[in-house]
Amino acid sequence: ICDPNALPPTAVEQIARGYVRGLRDMIGPDTDIPAPDVNTNSRIMGWMLDEYLKSTTAIDFSVFTGKSLNLGGIEGRTGATGLGIAYVTREACKVRGVDLKGARVAVQGFGNVGRGAAQALTALGARIVGVTDITGGVYKEDGLDVAALTEYARDRGGVAGFPGAEPLTNEQLFALPVDVLIPAALEGQITGKVAETIQAPIVVEGANGPTTPEGAQVLADRGIMQVPDILANGGGVTVSYFEWVQGQQGGLRWSERTVHRRLDRYMTSAFAAVLAYSERYNVSMREAAYLYAVDRLATGMIERGWVPR
Repeated sequence: ICDPNALPPTAVEQIARGYVRGLRDMIGPDTDIPAPDVNTNSRIMGWMLDEYLKSTTAIDFSVFTGKSLNLGGIEGRTGATGLGIAYVTREACKVRGVDLKGARVAVQGFGNVGRGAAQALTALGARIVGVTDITGGVYKEDGLDVAALTEYARDRGGVAGFPGAEPLTNEQLFALPVDVLIPAALEGQITGKVAETIQAPIVVEGANGPTTPEGAQVLADRGIMQVPDILANGGGVTVSYFEWVQGQQGGLRWSERTVHRRLDRYMTSAFAAVLAYSERYNVSMREAAYLYAVDRLATGMIERGWVPR
């Protein structure tokens, strides 16, 4: 385990290549396909791809996703997780009767996921009023200029000190009177204690596991809608699947518009299915997502004759 931001590029490359050598027998275009996540980017995925190709005579770039366009990547992959979050947020707002145009949104985390969600939601008409990251946080009642904040954070290494905005802590962000709260930083952020302070009627999990079991129970008891991580942040892995499909099609390039349209359809359909299971079985959206997934697997096993009807 290391922090690649604290290492020179040569060291990061050596680690990435060594990781692939260790995984060599477990990955492949038809077995397991690595994709980028926290602290990885298209450059690192390119190194990994190159190391893998050194060990095989088959030239198949679809063994990794999140690659640069020049190496067979796909348009729209970088912001896909955030865009997927925006799509399910839109659907959640419909269910709760919240008009997304003008809706107040708070985002914890301004990395690839949080920033992407903020940008996509702004494009859909929402107002991002609060953002926090590892450097601090900022708040603006009538909405932050997300484009300017993105540029500022890129230049300064974080959002703290953004001109024209008030400073904001994580505790204050969680307690803001907003329509949607998006925890898109680290796991375990919404504890039972924090959940008691949340005023947003909708929580959309951008990070993996941002809500503890106790926090989830408190939110449920208070009637706050929770869109779980396994649904909400699925946009990235969905577009990774698109990238794999694109690679299997012999280099046929999908346009960004096509990627966005298909991602919208996938995320909207998944949200509707999970919501239906939640209502049918009177369970949380998280439990409904598990039920839906297991149901599909079980049905497939039965249809293949693995399990008697």
